[in-house]
Amino acid sequence: MFSGIIEEYATVVAIRHDMENIDFTMKCSFVDELKIDQSISHNGVCLTVVKIEGGCYTVTAMKETLERSNLGTLKVGDKVNVERSMLMNGRLDGHIVQGHVDMTAECIEVEDANGSTYFTFHHAFDRDMARRGYFTVDKGSVTVNGVSLTVCNPTDDTFQVAIIPYTFEHTNFCEISKGSIVNIEFDILGKYIARLQQLQA
Repeated sequence: MFSGIIEEYATVVAIRHDMENIDFTMKCSFVDELKIDQSISHNGVCLTVVKIEGGCYTVTAMKETLERSNLGTLKVGDKVNVERSMLMNGRLDGHIVQGHVDMTAECIEVEDANGSTYFTFHHAFDRDMARRGYFTVDKGSVTVNGVSLTVCNPTDDTFQVAIIPYTFEHTNFCEISKGSIVNIEFDILGKYIARLQQLQA
């Protein structure tokens, strides 16, 4: 379980294909604090640490994860937003993030807002999926590349988020431009409410 408050971005230092899986080796400031089997969010995808060596750690992404996320497009040198799992004795500064990416979205517009930056994203829309809670609502929560954000101006298949300078500088939002593909996770609370409505119908 995560909060969507990114600790920093890790740098991809090696990529190894193993049949349909991909091993990603990353470098970041907290490698020495990690343990094997620990869960870390990578661009919003929960992955397990399988190796720690030489100041780096390695995680494995399986076929389904690669198909649902942007991890398969990563290259050596890319920046990846990382967050360790949430401590239960602290404040929940973002929102409840599972680390289970629902789909990818494409950035279709980046707009300067006198200090902040507005990003607009387009995603696939399926009415049946929407009935099951896969949608955004105005002032609701959404996770983009692991970052907990507030939704602005949602439509069936687009939404906008406003990024403050700190978030822009300390996450890989600094590399997102028109045409970039990002991972999104819709709010789990909306999914539960939608499911309850289905059961009561």
